[in-house]
Amino acid sequence: MNRYSTIQTVKNINENVGTLGDVYYKPNYYPEIPLREDDIYVLTDVGDRLDLLANQFYQDPSLYWIIACANPDVVSFGSLFLRAGAQLRIPINTQEIIRSYINLNNV
Repeated sequence: MNRYSTIQTVKNINENVGTLGDVYYKPNYYPEIPLREDDIYVLTDVGDRLDLLANQFYQDPSLYWIIACANPDVVSFGSLFLRAGAQLRIPINTQEIIRSYINLNNV
């Protein structure tokens, strides 16, 4: 699932905020990912990135955001790169997480 393919847009209808008719992207909301017994824990190594780990565990690098959301204290905002030696939780139940994402964003 390419998370950018579902970003919704809105047109500005408020002349006090900007140019009328300008198109803006609506923000994406990400679900909280509860701990589960079947989660996997890994220690990162030099060169590990969120997209590479998502490809390794989910066979889809675009699902890197799941790992990022599951590890907010470890992952730097806006970066795919990880520091070596960090412990990451890899959620396995991606279908439920993706369903929550879709429901939050009315996709």
